[in-house]
Amino acid sequence: MESSLEKMVDPTLAEMGKNLNEAMKMLEDNQRKIEEENEKKYVRNDIPGPLQGSGQDMVSILQLVQNLMHGEEEDESSQSYRLQNVGEQGHMALLGHSLAAYISVLNRERLRNLTTRILSDTTLWLCRLFRYENGSAYYHEDDREGLLKVCRLVIHSCYEDYTVEGFNVLYNKQPVIYISSAARTGLGQTLCNQLGLPLSCMCRVPCNTMFGSQHQMDVALLDRLIKDDINSGKLPLLLVANAGTPGAGHTDKLGRLKELCEQYNMWLHVEGVNLATLALGYVSSSVLAATKCDSMTLTLGSWLGLPAVPAVTLYRHEDPSLSLAAGLTSSQPVEKLRALPLWLSLQYLGHDGIVERIKHASQLSQRLLENLKNMDFIKTSVEDEFSSPVVVFKFSPELPNIDQMLHAGPASIIQHPITSNERHICDTFNQWLGEQLAQLVPASGVDVVELEDEGTCVRFSPLMTSAVLGTEVQDVDQLVDCLKMKISILTCTLQLREEFEQEVKRTVGLSYIEDLSWPGLGVVRYEYNSDGKNDDKQEKEAEKINTGLLKKLNELESDLTFSLGPEFGGEKNCVYIGMVTEDLDVSELVETIAATGREIEENSRLLENMTEVVRKGIQEAQVQLQKANEERLLEEGLLRQIPVVGSVLNWFSPFQASPKGRTFNLTAGSLESTEPTYVSKAQGTGTTPPPTPTPNRIKQRLPGQKLFKRSLRSSDGFSETSSVSHTDDLEKVEQLSQSVSTVQEQGTVETEKAEQQNEIVQVTSDKTEDLQSDKSQRSGNDCTKVEEQESLR
Repeated sequence: MESSLEKMVDPTLAEMGKNLNEAMKMLEDNQRKIEEENEKKYVRNDIPGPLQGSGQDMVSILQLVQNLMHGEEEDESSQSYRLQNVGEQGHMALLGHSLAAYISVLNRERLRNLTTRILSDTTLWLCRLFRYENGSAYYHEDDREGLLKVCRLVIHSCYEDYTVEGFNVLYNKQPVIYISSAARTGLGQTLCNQLGLPLSCMCRVPCNTMFGSQHQMDVALLDRLIKDDINSGKLPLLLVANAGTPGAGHTDKLGRLKELCEQYNMWLHVEGVNLATLALGYVSSSVLAATKCDSMTLTLGSWLGLPAVPAVTLYRHEDPSLSLAAGLTSSQPVEKLRALPLWLSLQYLGHDGIVERIKHASQLSQRLLENLKNMDFIKTSVEDEFSSPVVVFKFSPELPNIDQMLHAGPASIIQHPITSNERHICDTFNQWLGEQLAQLVPASGVDVVELEDEGTCVRFSPLMTSAVLGTEVQDVDQLVDCLKMKISILTCTLQLREEFEQEVKRTVGLSYIEDLSWPGLGVVRYEYNSDGKNDDKQEKEAEKINTGLLKKLNELESDLTFSLGPEFGGEKNCVYIGMVTEDLDVSELVETIAATGREIEENSRLLENMTEVVRKGIQEAQVQLQKANEERLLEEGLLRQIPVVGSVLNWFSPFQASPKGRTFNLTAGSLESTEPTYVSKAQGTGTTPPPTPTPNRIKQRLPGQKLFKRSLRSSDGFSETSSVSHTDDLEKVEQLSQSVSTVQEQGTVETEKAEQQNEIVQVTSDKTEDLQSDKSQRSGNDCTKVEEQESLR
């Protein structure tokens, strides 16, 4: 390519192409050394500052742009994935912007000839490619700007004195613009704001509610609305129809709408992604009717994967002066250069390349749709399934009994109207499904959409994403495989959700929290028994117990996910359980949650009780030590307390007294005599606290089987037609594992009890020392002195 550039006559043009080529290589090169990455984060070029007086070269500036593009990205692989599909056709579009700036410096006559050629070529190619005969083209950056200029054109055409009188003519006969209720959000308000019209000039036409597609404009109702507006002295001006609604990709009845617009002398404008199929050899009749409309907007950038190319509005109008007044045409040659990036890209791709890209996207949609038709629990929302490039589907468990259906098969499916709660749960599950599919298969480009009638759905629109993401057939197959796996999880979770609710409600100490926006098995809370405590302390204890419960559950070896719920809008002091599989033992799960919660609560209560006992024992020890000192004074006499006299008196007449040492038992929380210690010459353990209750939730399970999993004998996956020998072997394995696990459980339970007791005593001792450090030290010192003196005597 560089050699061909060097042979060009215009050296400036050759240098421009060479510089663009080098710049794109530099910007797309993400393979840099680690040292450069570390230095890049702290270079001063990233810090805003004054311009350098001597300026910088192009390489330094491009390096700065590259740092700004990739420096703040945590995952550089995702950024490189977005850029690597630009390709040479994208480079041609980017080159068009550079050429437009270069061409604008030519002399006026040469510039006018060049722009006229570029504009006429591009318009001719697009009209032939999309079957729009005798059309003109308006190129614009904002895809809504073309419709806005068309509205100005229609106002100039319908109001002869608009150029002179302005809003006065509109006030006398108010114009009305009709749009579908399925149109993109905010389109009507944008048109009114830009045109300076009140919102009363915008009329939203409902879609069909009883017959036909729920996303197609109701033609009969539109006819009545137009008649009512005419009778009210208003002027029906323009109708915006869809050839592919923004949400579900449905096409309005364009043929019938065109007849209605001709009847009332209205302008018909069509937009939507389905207009791309006009370039194919076979076009459905519903989309083919768009070629007879008055104007249409095409977004070629997303369809063909071309960056920074303008959208195009094709229209038919005979008066060029009105088109100039509306802004659809311009006398400024520079504005005509907007078509230059598209002019270069269309030539680079060629007719076959453009058709192949659109055909490839349509084939991807058809491949996905064929697989979805054979899936249970999947409902598609496709109007024309043979040619629609948009596939919208959802997980739809609208069944009277999920459990019966899972065993009876698809033949037993009987749909029924679902309640608002079931609808909310279904939307939540579909939201989770769409997010999972987009994360697992990012090249598919699926996203989540909210439809007025169907609710939350998953949308696959390869015409808008495949050219940029590089979606291939294997990506669709991977999407189907992931969808099958997720459907199994969704059906099982929905089946066990009600069982989990009933089990929780039957279990003492647990409360079921209904959260329809949580995609999972459910939400549970362990209720703390307050025993007359105030609300603040009760809430703190409940938070402490449920936090500990969540920690304990996450430490278990299971396939379940336990969390605190969503970051915003979730319930407090709850445990949220995620998606589950069909082999989940709900009763064991609920029993484990309740037993673990009781264990944490009882340990907490035992700690509090022992702390109170130790505190009272310390107070009692202080009183007894004080009494012992008083008794010692009475027995020894006052003279023995005088330092010199007492020593002499003890020398001549030693005082014989039995040692009365004291020891404080932390376990029992009482003050005891040290006489048994002197007699046996060994310190006893004292009274042991009652054993900590341990939940009996350890069930016999097969080797390698995780918690909360049903065994193969009770699982639905176990075949009832298995051979007898296989069943006998399974029973032998269970008996063997049962005998081994029984011995292990006994040792494990005893070990756990001993460890819990030691931990409680240690924690209690630490807490007691913190609370009564000063008092216990003073009392201990006094007691030690008394024992030493008595032993010396």
